Amino acid sequence: MPVIIEHIDAIARQKQRGVLYIDFRPTADDEELFSYDYEDDERRQALLDWLDQQSIAWCRCAEVASEDGFEDYAGQIYIDLALDESDPKYCLLRDHLECPDGSMRDSNMTFYHLPLEAAMQNAHHDEPGFWERWAKDF
Repeated sequence: MPVIIEHIDAIARQKQRGVLYIDFRPTADDEELFSYDYEDDERRQALLDWLDQQSIAWCRCAEVASEDGFEDYAGQIYIDLALDESDPKYCLLRDHLECPDGSMRDSNMTFYHLPLEAAMQNAHHDEPGFWERWAKDF
């Protein structure tokens, strides 16, 4: 059965707030990037297990939608927490992912915050029939 994976900007518009997401793809080596398989990534699975243990909700997500084309799903996940320094769950996640200086503990993971204002730039994607019209002209 097909799995529907929402674009991260669509999730932000649905939530009406900025959203957090993680990309697990390697950033340093092009060859490694092209051979990356998220299903075999033990670090990714360890983080998913940790999120489940901490009762932090997550789901698969796609990159920010682009009218220039699309990419295959590469293991990105949306984290169902707001960027809120007063939220103990957010701080737990941040401290698990980042060093005290803000750098990532794992350099092959990238922790993103997409502000709602940026996600709203694609609000026209939510209009009924938008993607069907786009596909006809692509």
